[in-house]
Amino acid sequence: MIDTDLFKEYQKFAQKADYAFNRVEQEHSACISCEIGCTDCCYSVFGLFPIEAVYLKHHFDQLERGQRREAVLRAKKADKKLQKIEHKLQHYEDDPRARALAAGKERIKCPLLKDSGKCMLYDHRPITCRAYGIPTVAGGKAHVCYKAGFAGGESYPTFNLDIVFKELYALSCKLLEHSGKQGKDHAGSLISVSKIIKTPVQDLIKGA
Repeated sequence: MIDTDLFKEYQKFAQKADYAFNRVEQEHSACISCEIGCTDCCYSVFGLFPIEAVYLKHHFDQLERGQRREAVLRAKKADKKLQKIEHKLQHYEDDPRARALAAGKERIKCPLLKDSGKCMLYDHRPITCRAYGIPTVAGGKAHVCYKAGFAGGESYPTFNLDIVFKELYALSCKLLEHSGKQGKDHAGSLISVSKIIKTPVQDLIKGA
C-alpha cells in the first residue's frame, strides 16, 4: 500500500513550482509565452523519479477506461520513438551531460496530451511541466523555453530544478523503503510517462 503522506509531501514541491511560475509571470509577464493551446512542453523528453511516477499513475488509474485506453495507444507510439532515441543516445554513454543535452533536443508527444491539445492530468502534471516556460537551473546550467522572451544577460528569478530533484530523490527513497524495497540507487531511476501509464503501481516500485 502507498503511503499517501508521501503524496502530500510531493504536492508541496509541486506547489513551489506553481508559486515560482506565478511569481515570474507577475514580474515579467511580457516574457512568458505560455498560453492555452501551446503544447511545446508536451513534446519534451524527460523521465520522472519513482515518487512522481507512482503519483502520476495513481491519478491516471482514476480516469475513465476509454481515456486510459487512448493514452496507452499513444504511449505505445511514443515508446517506438523512444527506442530510436535510446539507440542514438548510446553514443553518449560515457558522458551523462552530453547525453542529457542530446535528449533535451528530441521531441516526442506526451501520451497524456489529448488531440484537443489539453493534458489529461493537468492538475497532477509533473514538476518539470509546471516550471516549463520560466528560467530554470538544471545540472548547474540555465534553461528556458525557446519561445519565451527572456533576454540574455538580464537577471531573472529562476527555479532551481537541481534542488527539487534532490528532494524528489529523497522522497523516492522513502517510497521504496515504505514499500519494503531497499537500495537508494533505485530511487534515482527515471521513468518515462509512456512506461508509467502502462505499468501497475506495484510494478513501478519493484522495477524502480
